[in-house]
Amino acid sequence: MFPLLGLICCFLGQWLVLRTIYRLCFHPLKNTPGPKLAAISHLYEFYYDIIKGGQFIYEIKRMHDQYGPIVRINPREVHVIDPDFYDEIYASGSRKRDKDPRFVPTFTLPTSMIATVGHDHHRFRRGLLANYFSRRSALELVPLVEERVLKLMDRLDGFRQSQRIARLDDAFAGFAADVITSHSYGQRFGFLEDETFRCNIRQAVGEITALSHYNLFFPRVVRVIEQVPLWLLAWLQPGKSSLYDLQRTVFAQSQESMAKRASGLEVRRSVFTSLTDPKGFLVLAAGTETTGRVLTIAAFHLAHSPEIRDRLRDELKQVMPTPQSAVGFPELEKLAYLTAVINEALRLASPLTIRLPRVAPDETLKYKDHVIPPGTPMSCSSYLMHRNPSLFPDPERFDPERWLNGSEQDRRLNRYLTPFTRGSRICLGINMAYVELYLALAHLVRRFDWELHETTPEDVRIVSDFILGGTRRGDIKVDAKIVRCVKD
Repeated sequence: MFPLLGLICCFLGQWLVLRTIYRLCFHPLKNTPGPKLAAISHLYEFYYDIIKGGQFIYEIKRMHDQYGPIVRINPREVHVIDPDFYDEIYASGSRKRDKDPRFVPTFTLPTSMIATVGHDHHRFRRGLLANYFSRRSALELVPLVEERVLKLMDRLDGFRQSQRIARLDDAFAGFAADVITSHSYGQRFGFLEDETFRCNIRQAVGEITALSHYNLFFPRVVRVIEQVPLWLLAWLQPGKSSLYDLQRTVFAQSQESMAKRASGLEVRRSVFTSLTDPKGFLVLAAGTETTGRVLTIAAFHLAHSPEIRDRLRDELKQVMPTPQSAVGFPELEKLAYLTAVINEALRLASPLTIRLPRVAPDETLKYKDHVIPPGTPMSCSSYLMHRNPSLFPDPERFDPERWLNGSEQDRRLNRYLTPFTRGSRICLGINMAYVELYLALAHLVRRFDWELHETTPEDVRIVSDFILGGTRRGDIKVDAKIVRCVKD
């Protein structure tokens, strides 16, 4: 027994030594700068994301400060912080970009579109949804978005009349969830009608993202969870099970809708009439949390800096003469200061803080003197780029002016604003998100003044990465008092 155990330990030790020598001396990335411990083992990443809780993104920033613009962050992956290399990593057109198969378990659902590894397979699956999330489709949704915006304004006015404190993050998430469920599933889930804007989707997303780093390092556990019956998930993890229950409901409705169409019955079109993959509900999660976060960040900073809100309101009066004026999305798009405020909110919100590695399967890339061989995972964090002081001086300050100065450098800033990523895997919901952001923010600023309640900049400052950025209180939370309706 003991001699066998000793033999196993001996072989294991030799294997570890040989693997270390290979990774340091013979691996294709051997000349890429970075900590030796990171090059040797994934335990380096494990320590910062599992032990220290979502801190590896900040360690990557420290690596760049020490080693330069390209670093080897683990045995097989490089990270480039140079913003001008972003489009090489997240390429579009005929240049193929796969996802890193090791990284996809992070998103919990390995069979979902967001976790699709192959470029061609992803392009096929994306094509099933592309028409539903095109700009034309988003413009067709304007009446739906307007109806939900007006409902949101009505609810906030109710908080003003009763002098209650409003949880703006929940309110905006409920608004976004109602829009995306109506569009994607053919029915509204009515989160804005809830007394406290309680949105179980937010709870479920929080449960999923809290486990994201564990999913990366223990992917077999994810596969086991996939096989667990829903009733057992509901008992073990109520928040996460609620999202699975929603998935099951939507899948059943989609199947019913398809059956009616096949029999010639008229049914309301929904996205999931075309996509019956039960994991497609990730579209809902993304459409709820990310749009809600951007609106929350904007509302916080407009209350924290009322002079910005007042200037924005003056601009809005050009197209909204009265607080109740109807306004079209194309008119709002043309407002320079409103666009600047939205850009700055998108930059600071950085809806996805997680890095998103890409793999060029058949292309050798070169960054300066460094060669990135085909098949190498590589990333450029949008979160870090949005806080690059060479691009955005004083990066934690909310400053819409940085988008308005008119110089060539300032006009180029749009190239470095990538909250929806870019390339062949750019977020499907980008057009819908902009419609929601412009309409909701315009009506909010034109109608109300609000003050923060027991909410400080630290409550919206991102300090950890669990796919979505976390604050000192966990999630981004903004409490506010709606103090008055604007009269003119």
